[in-house]
Amino acid sequence: MATGRRPIRRQQAIFAVCLTLLVIGCREGRVSSTATSTTRAKAGHFYSTTFPRSEKPISESGNWVGGSDAGASFWAGGSFLEGERLWGNVQTVSGFSYGVDEPTKYGDPTAILTGTWSPTQTATATVKLNKIPTGGCCHEVELRLRTTIADHSITGYEAYCSVMPDKPYCHIARWNGPNGSYWNFETGNSSAYLSDGDVIRATATGANPTVITLYKNGTQILQATDSGAAGGGFGAFGPWTSGNPGIGFYDDHDSHWKDFGLSSFSATDGTELGR
Repeated sequence: MATGRRPIRRQQAIFAVCLTLLVIGCREGRVSSTATSTTRAKAGHFYSTTFPRSEKPISESGNWVGGSDAGASFWAGGSFLEGERLWGNVQTVSGFSYGVDEPTKYGDPTAILTGTWSPTQTATATVKLNKIPTGGCCHEVELRLRTTIADHSITGYEAYCSVMPDKPYCHIARWNGPNGSYWNFETGNSSAYLSDGDVIRATATGANPTVITLYKNGTQILQATDSGAAGGGFGAFGPWTSGNPGIGFYDDHDSHWKDFGLSSFSATDGTELGR
């Protein structure tokens, strides 16, 4: 009698294992179709998202941290009307990321990925314009590299471009830490701007000096080299050799944040830079 139960139990066990694998596979499939975060032996991190959720601020299951996490301080430049916050956050609706607000003059809405990333980094994003901004300057989309959000401080590098045809420009900036302390330190100049569907990409390589390179639709348009020198009317900072990739926006003219943003974003680090 006992020998008759063992095959049944074995079949039940096999069925349970198969069912479990099927469920796990389905879950993994749902995740990979929206936002993925993996670690590869040679390339390190890889993260990709099309911003599938409506979130304010962006989180994607804890994969992002926002600019407001730097905290609030009236003495560091924060406003009572904005809760003394120094930097804004990024929000999302299905297929679109954009800025929430700008609590200070240079409080760009910011979001960076969590975790520990190696310093060789690439960030890539696709621009989405629901409406072409008009009027005064400025409206920008930004990529962040080697960025660290700390108490009353954001350090790192920013590669950014205008989304206004009548106000074209691109720059590469070093963020020194304090609110409003930054330096556009690229070599040469660019009168480019980004249209709907354009792809912006930026890379960070090297330690001292650090080299930041900006691309539009696969073509290099700017490069900057940081050896920690003083610039922009501020003292010597950097070069930054750690931190994480991310995104940001800037609008000092109006509050039409939903007019412009990003429809996708990916980031890599390690030896397969730029793939």
